[in-house]
Amino acid sequence: MEYYGTLGPACGSVQTLKEMLAAGMTGVRLNLSHGDLEENGHWIRMVQEAGRELHSQVQILMDLRGPELRLGRFKEEIQAEEGSWLVLGDGGLPVPEEALAYVCPGDRILIDDGKVELEAEAGAAPSAGGCRITARVVRGGLIKSGKSLAIEGKAVPMPTLTESDRKNIRAAVSYGITGVMLPFVRNKEDLLALREALKEAGAGEIQVFAKIENMQGVESIKELLPYCDHVVIARGDLGNAMPLWKLPGVQKRLARECREEGKPFMVVTQMLDSMHERAVPTRAEVLDIYNAVLDGASSLMLTGETAAGSYPVQAVEYLVNTGEEALRDMEEA
Repeated sequence: MEYYGTLGPACGSVQTLKEMLAAGMTGVRLNLSHGDLEENGHWIRMVQEAGRELHSQVQILMDLRGPELRLGRFKEEIQAEEGSWLVLGDGGLPVPEEALAYVCPGDRILIDDGKVELEAEAGAAPSAGGCRITARVVRGGLIKSGKSLAIEGKAVPMPTLTESDRKNIRAAVSYGITGVMLPFVRNKEDLLALREALKEAGAGEIQVFAKIENMQGVESIKELLPYCDHVVIARGDLGNAMPLWKLPGVQKRLARECREEGKPFMVVTQMLDSMHERAVPTRAEVLDIYNAVLDGASSLMLTGETAAGSYPVQAVEYLVNTGEEALRDMEEA
């Protein structure tokens, strides 16, 4: 069983990373949605130093941008109040024009894994700087640069790899990257494009992790399995693609498909979400980890809990201890 944490300010020291590795963390994820490998090289150097000091071989995954929709960059965070109105696009929140073109009146627009929900007043309207829409805030919250964006029930066509992705792939070997995570995998062509880019970069040995984050990926799971090394059940954006009460069944379905084909799979997102602020997780979170292992997960990952939470080391301890307990119980059953 592999246990991953996500790099970020909360674990931004060699000492903290050493404590996380000592607690059982076996690998890390570097989210490249907010910068490329060169800009984030200090994180990798810290991980490698921590690993050397503990004589530990650490898996390093880079999470590409891929065909994911995200907000652009803006200077100050925005506190969106319920019932207020926001402009998206020209003159407002920076949103890819590809996404605006698909917005219709009444569409639900989800930001940051659905933490903020908007309702479009109308479709995109031309403006001096491109196009824009106005939307009402249905569920308020803090909006930050680079956060995920989704239009519920709609798939916006995007290229598999951005230019930034290709640059990072070319540099992957020199940074010691062991695995590449491709977000929003839709079909086998996405995975073939990634493998071709890795091959061209002399990085063909790097493992491919296919992130399932929309219904296209769910429905294509059987065709995807031969073209990836690992499946990632990424429940954040996947939960935006359906009513949340349907998500458990979809996770179980994906796990079953992977088990039947002998494909390793990872479960990720909000596994210990309460540990952003609390030193002890909820009982439900611990059960979630335990059940993921019973369902056959080969790896588990923490995201914001280690990147931006108050208790990154304790979160790893709970993740690892719960996972190992589940493995022991499975052996004794």
